[in-house]
Amino acid sequence: MIYWLAPWLFSEDMCRLLGYISVRAAGAAVTAFLLAIVLGPRCIGWLAGLGVGERIDGTGSQRLEEMHAHKRGTPTMGGLFILAAILASCALWLRFDGANRYSLPGIVLIGGFAAVGLWDDWVKLHNPKKRGISKREKQGALTILALLVALWLAGPAGLQADLGGPHLYVPFAKDWSLDLTGWVGVPFLFLAVLVLTGAANAVNLTDGLDGLATGCVATAAIAYAAITYAVGRVDWSQYLLVPHVAGAGEMTVLMAALLGGALGFLWFNAAPAMVFMGDVGSLGLGGALGYAALVSRTELVLLVVGGVFVAEALSVILQVASFKLRGKRIFRCAPLHHHFQFGGMPETRVVVRTWVVSALLALCSLALFKVR
Repeated sequence: MIYWLAPWLFSEDMCRLLGYISVRAAGAAVTAFLLAIVLGPRCIGWLAGLGVGERIDGTGSQRLEEMHAHKRGTPTMGGLFILAAILASCALWLRFDGANRYSLPGIVLIGGFAAVGLWDDWVKLHNPKKRGISKREKQGALTILALLVALWLAGPAGLQADLGGPHLYVPFAKDWSLDLTGWVGVPFLFLAVLVLTGAANAVNLTDGLDGLATGCVATAAIAYAAITYAVGRVDWSQYLLVPHVAGAGEMTVLMAALLGGALGFLWFNAAPAMVFMGDVGSLGLGGALGYAALVSRTELVLLVVGGVFVAEALSVILQVASFKLRGKRIFRCAPLHHHFQFGGMPETRVVVRTWVVSALLALCSLALFKVR
């Protein structure tokens, strides 16, 4: 929006400056951060007044409920103000013209996933007999939204239209890719749904300790800001031997807004947390990361960037499968961060060490771009 209004508001030099992705990315990060800081106290007070507090019952573990007893009643659904800050920042700083055709689907996806999370949070908090909507309802809603956005990318947005459609690229391989356009594009649609819903659910599972998911989202956003910028520039992509996706560079602005919003939320979510993001926040943030990977054609790199989220999700899958098949648990408690808690590690130490691992994984993901 600001790029469109610039000719009427600023000088020619300022208009030229706003054409740079780096300038608008910085503006998006600062805007999202400041909006989160301003909206945070008001939203937290409003949620507290409504009695929208964290529930610790129904986890299936009495020990876990005892460990988190001090969190009972802390306002939740704070994702409302973090997503509001991010989406407002994106609307202000993103470009929607020409090759920048991936901006609007991204905003729609984030807002849609957040709406599903809001639905889940609302049921969870207002029906003591339920832990939210059913898994089938949640996954079904996320799948429909992801499928619609994937069709948008493959159709009107023309993702990799110059190559005939989307391809799957493998790290370390510079001359090989898998064509995803066969069978009327079904492979791409399947991959898109898997990436978008998988990323959203993985971040959701990681959101269990004060500041844990928020800090990891911030480091992942930094990595994907760099990745999308490189993929979106012809000269950088040629030098790094990665596929160039025209318009993908605009996702740098979206990732910068994600970073600013996450840091603004961390201001209130750091231990001891004044507010929790709830599903409305975690599903929206996870969807944003998955979307950046999808547009930049780096779905496999996302496994490294979001390695913490992958580990958290796998720990739950393995725990459930092991208990159903063998009647035994692999971990003391799942997701993985609770396993370390049950081992006696203080919550703040689990969080900070996980942040460190997340930052290292983000750095490793950037190295994948040069190793060919």
